[in-house]
Amino acid sequence: MRKIVTSLPFILLMGVVAGLLLGLVSNEAVMNVVVTVKHVLSQIIMFCVPLIIIGFIAPSITKLGSNVSRILGVAVTIAYLSSIGAAFFSTASGYAIIPNLSIATSASDLRELPQVIFELNIPQIMPVMSALVLSIMLGLAAVFTKAQTIIKVLDEFQRIVLAVVTKVVIPLLPFYIATTFWCLAYEGSITQQLPVFLAVIVIVMVGHFIWLALLYGIAGAYSGSSPLQVLRHYGPAYLTAVGTMSSAATLAVALQCANKSSVLRKDMVSFGIPLFANIHLCGSVLTEVFFCMTISQMLYGAMPELPVMILFCLLLGIFAIGAPGVPGGTVMASLGLVTGVLGFDATGTALILTIFALQDSFGTACNVTGDGALTLFLTGYARKKGIDEVRESGNIF
Repeated sequence: MRKIVTSLPFILLMGVVAGLLLGLVSNEAVMNVVVTVKHVLSQIIMFCVPLIIIGFIAPSITKLGSNVSRILGVAVTIAYLSSIGAAFFSTASGYAIIPNLSIATSASDLRELPQVIFELNIPQIMPVMSALVLSIMLGLAAVFTKAQTIIKVLDEFQRIVLAVVTKVVIPLLPFYIATTFWCLAYEGSITQQLPVFLAVIVIVMVGHFIWLALLYGIAGAYSGSSPLQVLRHYGPAYLTAVGTMSSAATLAVALQCANKSSVLRKDMVSFGIPLFANIHLCGSVLTEVFFCMTISQMLYGAMPELPVMILFCLLLGIFAIGAPGVPGGTVMASLGLVTGVLGFDATGTALILTIFALQDSFGTACNVTGDGALTLFLTGYARKKGIDEVRESGNIF
């Protein structure tokens, strides 16, 4: 019970509930303070976004580039294809489903928020798109030149940024989210949109199961083995992921589940499961795309254009590979895309962070379970290419 009460989804949910209830009964004098607090929290959180992008993406690229074996190349490729496939599936579903959700966009009946009393501006060290490009170039250049000193510095910087996320950003999020929903409830729009939030969570969970069925079907057909012989062992890993919201925390259980399968090569399990736990985030990507389209319709009156969504999906698949293995890591690493490509403002960013965090456990469970399908694909690839199985501990190649 204590773990549930202290978990991030529960705390965020309490922030949402508190914000909704207080927003319905607050007067203009109280809202003056709330709007100001929301502005300050927004400035602090948005200042951290470029740091998060550089701190998470660049070190991940250096780690991926250190091993150029063909198995690694295949693993990264299928992880990327799974992620962008899930993103395009979610995009198509969004265009088909979201227009039928009756999302209200009219603001004619909304109350106007008071002005900010104290405006504290904290400029970012660089625009988010500059941070994205810098992180890619810095990571690749460090790999190409074998700059071990820079690689070590990036690793240290990643730990520093992770501390910023865990000690500053995450603790502030519940308050920022509470003030966001406080303002939305005061305006009067949230009572119209709350059913939409609940509906899209259910829709996304159904999408997870559809994508997992497709992944396992493709992997089974390619490898010539029954995917059920993998999937039937993944119940404990799925439940652990739901409880922890972390692929890294679920890794030990996932390895145990995968090793019980009679159709997976043990060397591919030892290599693939830990790797995919960090680079394969199909469930999180599917979720983020659908939620972004919903929030765009809700706040801005229209979903992004198809070319914009295609670009967003292709880039999201890349940055999902470099996302940190922490709760909400995918959406945190891709905030630059959300603001830079989709053009979300602070309110849109807060909403995507909120709704993503509330269902993050199910997205993580989809990621972890999908790792079994990709490991089955790797097993089939190794057999087809005549790569001998390594039964001793050590280098599996």
